[in-house]
This record gives sequence, structure tokens and C-alpha cells, in this order.
Amino acid sequence: MNLTRRDALALGLGATAVALLPFRAVAAADDAIAAFTGGAETGEGGITLTAPEIAENGNTVPITVDAPGAETIAVFATGNPTPEVAAFTFGPLAGSQMASTRIRLAGTQDVVAIAKMADGSFVKTAATVKVTIGGCGG
Repeated sequence: MNLTRRDALALGLGATAVALLPFRAVAAADDAIAAFTGGAETGEGGITLTAPEIAENGNTVPITVDAPGAETIAVFATGNPTPEVAAFTFGPLAGSQMASTRIRLAGTQDVVAIAKMADGSFVKTAATVKVTIGGCGG
């Protein structure tokens, strides 16, 4: 096989683009989180995220988020092309500020939950979910 300069340049540019994809996804997640919080600082505590440590199928990953006193809870998947996964808004008559759902993850990544509390502050927690391929590791 004869490798021309044009072919070498195309391979190099393609490899660079593939290497930068994870950074692009994380930047998109940071932008989405900043849009939700309005750029405000997020504290720790007051919110619980329950997610499996290992998910055999990234198409259906069960999560539960609980944040007593929250007005809104948003869930983000930092490695997904569209990081905004779900948002739950609770009214004044809500019995509890908890939600359970199943989300789709593109691969092993962090799942971040942020709650806007009644006083206007934000609290955050995260969990890493390892997505295996066919249950054989990934």
C-alpha cells in the first residue's frame, strides 16, 4: 500500500478529531449545567443519587434522585451527546421530592444530579456508571 502525504494528513486529522470527542462531550455537559444553575456555585449534600455501579445495558439504566426541599432536580449524563437527561419540577403540594426513571447512557460516564432548593441555592452529587457491552465488560 502506498501512503501519500494526503492520506497521512487525512489519517492524522481523523485521529485528532476522534481523540477530542470526549472533551467536547464534557464541555457540552458543563455548559448545560451552567445553563441550569445560571452560573451559580453548587454545594454538596442534601441530594441523593442512586445509580448502579455497573450497567449491563446502557439503553436502560435505572436511577433514583431524592432531594428533600427541592423545587427542581435536573439529571445530566456527562458523556452523552446531549447531556440533559431529565428535569423534575415539584410543586408546593408534592409529598416528597423524589423521582425514579431509566436513562440512556452512551458509555461509561458520570451521571450528575443537581437540585435547586427552595431558598434558591443549588446542591449537586454525581455517580460513575460503568456501561458494559453485552455484559462482558467495556
